Amino acid sequence: MADEGGTLESVRQRNLARLLRLVHHGGPLSRAALTEATGLNRSTIADLVGALSDAGLVIERAPDPSRKVGRPSPIVAVSPAPVAIAVNPEVDALDIAAVGLDQSIRARVRHPLDDLISPDRTAELVAAQLTAWRADVLADARVIGVGLAVPGLVRAADGVVRDAPHLHWRDEPIGALVQAATGMPTAVGNDASLGAIAEHLYGAAVGIDDVVYLNGGASGIGGGLIIGGVPVMGAGGYAGEFGQNRPGIADAVDRRARDGVLEDDVSRSRLLAVARLTRADDAELADALSGPSPDIAAEAARQRRILATALANAVNVLNPAVIVLGGFLSTLARLDVDGLEAAVRAQAMPACAEDLRIAPAGLGDDRLVIGAAEIVFAGLFEALGAHMAAENAHPAA
Repeated sequence: MADEGGTLESVRQRNLARLLRLVHHGGPLSRAALTEATGLNRSTIADLVGALSDAGLVIERAPDPSRKVGRPSPIVAVSPAPVAIAVNPEVDALDIAAVGLDQSIRARVRHPLDDLISPDRTAELVAAQLTAWRADVLADARVIGVGLAVPGLVRAADGVVRDAPHLHWRDEPIGALVQAATGMPTAVGNDASLGAIAEHLYGAAVGIDDVVYLNGGASGIGGGLIIGGVPVMGAGGYAGEFGQNRPGIADAVDRRARDGVLEDDVSRSRLLAVARLTRADDAELADALSGPSPDIAAEAARQRRILATALANAVNVLNPAVIVLGGFLSTLARLDVDGLEAAVRAQAMPACAEDLRIAPAGLGDDRLVIGAAEIVFAGLFEALGAHMAAENAHPAA
């Protein structure tokens, strides 16, 4: 009988996590919509929603007054209280954000850097910022954990950064350092892989199961893959490093880096140098690229030609429905999205590219911190049953 009870309890725990995922990913839903989406009966949905509400993970709102047919059904939404601390270390800045379970950005700070930041210093700044926020804007929040989006190779098994070449991090246990400094569970992932997940769930690739994502940042170009609706991480967690591929460059005059890789020739720093900007955000870079300077226009056109070839190779191998471009790659794409699509199609196998769409990232500057938060919330979903079982066994006094 205990086995049967254990099985029933495990099913209930899975259903709790399933409901929370539905409202987390899909936004507020009525109880009736949850019943339809899950196939569970109304009384079971009521019980599960009640448990999630008691745990402070969801809230219920009054039914939609515009609904005139049938019995009104309460609206279930995620609670704004659970928060993940999302961190993105880069060569020029450290971004820290507090991201709600509802994808809201509760707080955000950017620490500009003149020198490369170390893992130890990263942990110190994250801990200090969390302490400051807990006394202020997050006083009413329930911090779930910390997620880091790192521009480098992150070992899936333990979150160790094997190589973040632009940061000069090698075999760094950044997750363990941040967890020790903050006292919070900490997860680590590659920034572009997390950006791909964020864009697939909430951005330019919502509802699309086959996605190639390229992120262009101060550290170069990284990538992420969604195939059949599932993130592709590779055997060690290192899949998607498009920036390290050697691009085919049809015209030798377009090459700037002899024997270089894609991110050596398609480069944010090269754009900034031609625009004579030492440090600029994507909006300032976009203004410069759309300006009257022929030198800037020529550099942007050169980089777009090389990028189109690299994307065509990805199309031939992976046959995605959409390629999402983030960071400075999004800025390059927005100069002429249709023209970039045409250049990719011209170099790809026609059948592989016939349904292709290229889209700038829909989440803008939030894509990486939302992606970092997602690995924290994924851990919450996995542990939900255990947490709630423990809370039921040891209720608060």
